[in-house]
Amino acid sequence: MRKNMAVRRLDLGYFIRPASEVGGPQPRVEPVLAYLVQHDNGLLLFDTGIGEADSETEARYRPRRRALRDALSASGVALADVSMIVNCHLHFDHIGGNPLLGGKPILVQDVELATARRGSYTVDELVDFPGATYEEVAGEIEVWPGIWIIPTPGHTEGHQSLALRQSDGTVVLAGQAYDLASHFASEQLARHATHRGEEQPLPPYRHWLDRLAEFDPRRVFFAHDCSVWEPPQVEGAETRLSAT
Repeated sequence: MRKNMAVRRLDLGYFIRPASEVGGPQPRVEPVLAYLVQHDNGLLLFDTGIGEADSETEARYRPRRRALRDALSASGVALADVSMIVNCHLHFDHIGGNPLLGGKPILVQDVELATARRGSYTVDELVDFPGATYEEVAGEIEVWPGIWIIPTPGHTEGHQSLALRQSDGTVVLAGQAYDLASHFASEQLARHATHRGEEQPLPPYRHWLDRLAEFDPRRVFFAHDCSVWEPPQVEGAETRLSAT
């Protein structure tokens, strides 16, 4: 457990998800958020923003980008200051700034990298670029003291999240494990009801929520939702995170 692990949210733009993907009559504008973690071992960057895609993808999602360099600068950080990158997965809206960080270690699940390299998955030039330095992870690992990578498959088979053990409780950077904080909250309640032995039928929940619960998360942040999940029983908890 660490006392000094500041987390800063970086606004890296937005895209417009078509109505056909959100299950409703209207499209949804979604932010693209990355997170900068200040640790005694250095600066860890969780995701890097929206990359340039092909014309069809650009027309479908209509992305508006904020340069990673500018977002970091607003936090008093330069690209050279970043020590390590962790991508929740390798879709183009999470790895756009990776080529700017050639030579820095990029931690990714081995199954995710293998899937990306098979093609027809993401923007290939954002995966294998000059200086790309991957450290493949197979499952769960503590990358620095108090910082854990947790596999959270669903959106992709190789999706991963970060659990940051803080003195005031664990912060989880969930990436796109869920599109919305409300979806996470719903499955948390389904898990709670299941463990209480409520009569079936009950909604299913993702099996890795049981592992995440062992970290006793106090705040959960997402890649495409500015909302923050907190457990209902925690009152007056201070959120040590600021947006730029």
